[in-house]
Formats: sequence, structure tokens, C-alpha cells
Amino acid sequence: MPQFMIVAHDGTDADAPARRLAARPAHFEGIKDIVAKGNLVCGGARLDDEGRMVGSFAICDFPSRAELDAWLARDPYSRQGVWKRIEVTPIRIAVSDGRVMP
Repeated sequence: MPQFMIVAHDGTDADAPARRLAARPAHFEGIKDIVAKGNLVCGGARLDDEGRMVGSFAICDFPSRAELDAWLARDPYSRQGVWKRIEVTPIRIAVSDGRVMP
């Protein structure tokens, strides 16, 4: 399956942290399915130098870019305006769970 690295950037306005916190429970509920299916390999929050959440990152393994884009579009962070810019890069995982995967 194609693998992707996602880097999502939150808004920089004064309300951005509150939007993230408001959408966070629905975001975590919404990723349960793709975690169970193995589509979301790892992910988390991007932090600034002060430790504040300013975005997200993920390593994903989806059957197609179209399916990845569909997930991104329905994620609460997208729908509720948390993520303002999303970068998607095709990748190939070479090391995972302490194993080299040539």
C-alpha cells in the first residue's frame, strides 16, 4: 500500500488553540477506525518551542491517495478549521518497530 507523511499546520490566530481543544475529542474518536485498520501508523501533535500544539504529523499507509484525502477531508480537525494547511508527501518506511524493512 502507498505510504504517506502528513504535516498539518494549525491556524495562527488567537482562537486556534481553542479550536484544536474543542475538536480534539471528535478527532480521537474518528481515528479509531483507521488505527484499527492499520492505516494510521503513527502520529501526534507538532509543538512549538514552548511546547504548545501548533499542528499535527502522521505516517499513514492507505490503499490510495484518494482514500487518504477522503480521511483528511472528514477528520474533525479539517472540518472544524483546526488545520489550515496540510502537506502530503509519498514515502517508503524503512524502519518500523525496531526492524529494518528494506
